Amino acid sequence: MSQTVPPATTGREAPRATPDVERLERETIHRVAWRLLPILMLGYFCAYLDRVNVGFAGLTMMKALGFSAAVFGFGGGIFFFGYFLAEIPSNLFLNRVGARRWIARILLTWGIISALTAFAWNDWSFFGIRFALGLAEAGFYPGIVLYLTWWFPSYYRARMMAFFQSASVISLIIGPPVSAWLLTLDGVLGFAGWQWLFLVEALPPIVMCVVTWFMLTDRPEDAKWLRPDQRDWLRARLNTEQERREAVHNFGLGEAMSNPRVWLLTLVYFGQNVSNYGLLIFLPQIIKAFGISTQMTGWVSALPFVFAAFAMIYWGFRSDRSGNRALYVAGACAMCAAGLAVCTFIGTGHPVWMMVALILGIMGQQSIAPTFWALPTAMLTGVAAAGGIAMINAVGNLGGFLGPYMFGLIKDHTGSDMIALLALACAPVVCTVILLALGHDRRLEVQPAAAE
Repeated sequence: MSQTVPPATTGREAPRATPDVERLERETIHRVAWRLLPILMLGYFCAYLDRVNVGFAGLTMMKALGFSAAVFGFGGGIFFFGYFLAEIPSNLFLNRVGARRWIARILLTWGIISALTAFAWNDWSFFGIRFALGLAEAGFYPGIVLYLTWWFPSYYRARMMAFFQSASVISLIIGPPVSAWLLTLDGVLGFAGWQWLFLVEALPPIVMCVVTWFMLTDRPEDAKWLRPDQRDWLRARLNTEQERREAVHNFGLGEAMSNPRVWLLTLVYFGQNVSNYGLLIFLPQIIKAFGISTQMTGWVSALPFVFAAFAMIYWGFRSDRSGNRALYVAGACAMCAAGLAVCTFIGTGHPVWMMVALILGIMGQQSIAPTFWALPTAMLTGVAAAGGIAMINAVGNLGGFLGPYMFGLIKDHTGSDMIALLALACAPVVCTVILLALGHDRRLEVQPAAAE
């Protein structure tokens, strides 16, 4: 059967496929998306819930354990040091043993360790548990980025990443009200509210461990739930794309990890995590400064992410159709920087306008990652993709340590959330400049087969 593919990374017109091939492509991608994305999204929902629920716990945990803002920010961010150390080995191991078993292992171990946070008794126990949580969760996110390259042609990846990434936003919509309610269970069965928060929210990843073990499929050739013609089409399409990329340049693992473009992309990812986690960890305290109750803080904190969910999916579709990935990532970074910078000139004394600025900043922030990952996956294949993606995520996620710790230090020294927000806004500005300097690398475009 003749197999014609649409342009993978460009918006240019290409010779149209036959109706039969177009129908086969639509049916295959639709079937794969509906089978795999719900499982992956539920896993990432759990990951984000357990990664940032510490921000809400801090509303009462800081006072109970006597933490300063700097100590709390350090503990919130040290998660990423553990994440950094285990990230590359974890992703290389996933590439070897398969996603199903390894992701199930990750879900189980991080669920157990997240629950242990309820029993932290001082700063060092808090630091140790958060560090161990990073070790346990390492490899999940870059593993999914790699896994999506095993199933989706490049033409579809930004939108599929946007759907997957929307799970984090859904977590940030549902999580705050639930976390705020769990804080009201103070004293039930002798546990503080913040302890209940960690115990209850550790259960979903343990459940998802079982679901992943039985429901996830490693590779298209293992997918008994696809028809033979669907498996053949998908495997041939993915193999063709890999051959074309490797014909441009076949990166080895060592070369991928020393490539200047890869390191510049790593710096971009580092910068976006500085602003992302600095904001996420301290957002409940920023909102609480409006003078509202803890329960209302949960609902108001969720509001920006409702808008962000739609923004990131829209931006992912636009990126796929345009093909100019760098420009779309830069646009999201610029919007994030603008929103956070405007916040600093409004202040919590004007809560409505402050929320408008936060919504704009968070819409930009949450649209960065889904479009970003189409850049390195357009360059790297095979083991180089496993190691390169893990390296970008591992080093880049150290920004998740710097952001909260920097925010806490600035807040302790100035007493102002607004100055800390302005510092966070600098990171996406730097990212925007780097991305515009990198530009669009047309050598890495995957041309349609019919154009040959």
